[in-house]
Amino acid sequence: MPWTYRQATREWQAFLSDAREALALDSDNAAFTAVEGVLRAFRRRLTPQQAVDFAQVLPSVLRALFVADWRLDEGPCPAGIRADWTAEARALRPDHNLTPDHCVAATALALRKTVRQADLERVLAALPPFAAEFWATPGIDPATLGPRIL
Repeated sequence: MPWTYRQATREWQAFLSDAREALALDSDNAAFTAVEGVLRAFRRRLTPQQAVDFAQVLPSVLRALFVADWRLDEGPCPAGIRADWTAEARALRPDHNLTPDHCVAATALALRKTVRQADLERVLAALPPFAAEFWATPGIDPATLGPRIL
């Protein structure tokens, strides 16, 4: 049985804790909305095959969140810039959204503390160029990244 299925709750709780801290939010609910918005903003810029390839390196609960409510008839939109990605993340459930301006960077940090770096870099290298920028964590010591739950 794959580790990510056996340890799904532990992986998810560790990721959500990291995301909540990086986002500087007080609740799991607010962090969940921010992360979901960021994941959707990224997914909207990929083809279905690219999105599935990316999803393969995610832990099981994040993978499920990444593909939830996906409409395949909406083709990829232009890559855009960080301000576009942030605006989209903040637009999800706008009446209940406390997503901060640094949501993409914060989610990238939490993601990089959850996934194997070699796997993430491999898949990002196969995606459009904007993907590496989207999930970049400049100024963060790479030694502090990688899965905590082993």
